[in-house]
Amino acid sequence: MTARKIIIDTDPGQDDAVALLLALASPEELDLLGVTCVAGNVPLARTHTNARMVCEVAGHPEVKVFAGCEAPLERPLMTAEFVHGRTGLDGPDLWEPEMPLQDQHGVDFLIDTLRSEAPGTVTLCTLGPLTNIGAAFRKAPDIIDRVQELVMMGGAYFEVGNVSPAAEFNILVDPEAAETVFKSGVAITMMPLDVTHKVLTLSSRRQAFRDLGTKVGVFTADMLDFFERFDVEKYGSDGGPLHDPCVIAYLLKPALFSGRHINVEIETQSSLTVGMTVADWWRVTDRTPNAMFMRDVDDTGFFELLTERLGRL
Repeated sequence: MTARKIIIDTDPGQDDAVALLLALASPEELDLLGVTCVAGNVPLARTHTNARMVCEVAGHPEVKVFAGCEAPLERPLMTAEFVHGRTGLDGPDLWEPEMPLQDQHGVDFLIDTLRSEAPGTVTLCTLGPLTNIGAAFRKAPDIIDRVQELVMMGGAYFEVGNVSPAAEFNILVDPEAAETVFKSGVAITMMPLDVTHKVLTLSSRRQAFRDLGTKVGVFTADMLDFFERFDVEKYGSDGGPLHDPCVIAYLLKPALFSGRHINVEIETQSSLTVGMTVADWWRVTDRTPNAMFMRDVDDTGFFELLTERLGRL
């Protein structure tokens, strides 16, 4: 089987880190061409540092990591240290990574890679705000038709918002970039809060990572012990949702997820609902479907996959 070529666009974040680890643990299925970093959960200088740290803990310092946009396309940056801690990866003992940051800007890497690879062979995996992708699509619209698929964590419908009454964080940070992507015609698969809130880091699941007895297993458990505290307090759930690894799990085992192909529009104007993903789940409009909106997940199968793969690192 030929490995699927992917680029991960991310703003690590503990859950982003777990998603990156899952991809690095699956080289037979996923050919990681590079990691582009964006400002989101924490500022850009921290996100590219975190991405390189995760590659090092996984034993893959050869991965190319690029710094992309340091602010949204048209708005000031909103960050989420209140969730992820000051570093974005609070929990384990951290260090300054030794592997280099690439000189090229992340947006230019996206453009050059999509132009050089065969059309329809590169999947974009977006784990943070869509700023880098929106910037690339605006700068080089010829690359849009070359994307195989864009699989993203972002948005919500039934679960409404997690940082505003109506909006999920990744979309709210840069709604104009999200609007650019959703109107582009690119094939989109969404992992919204409606799915990610069903994959909870129960204490038994975190212990399973620790019981791997490896550097990666302990690092993951330490991150998630810190990360879950915010959502447990907020939602009263038994464990916090593990958002971003859903993107990678879908590429590895799509049968874990189910949803509908529907129209999704991005609200950019309303002061009350800016960043909302207006999902026509019930197909009550005549708007053309533009996204596969996932709603359900086999959470047991998800964590079995994640634990097994992390055990390979």
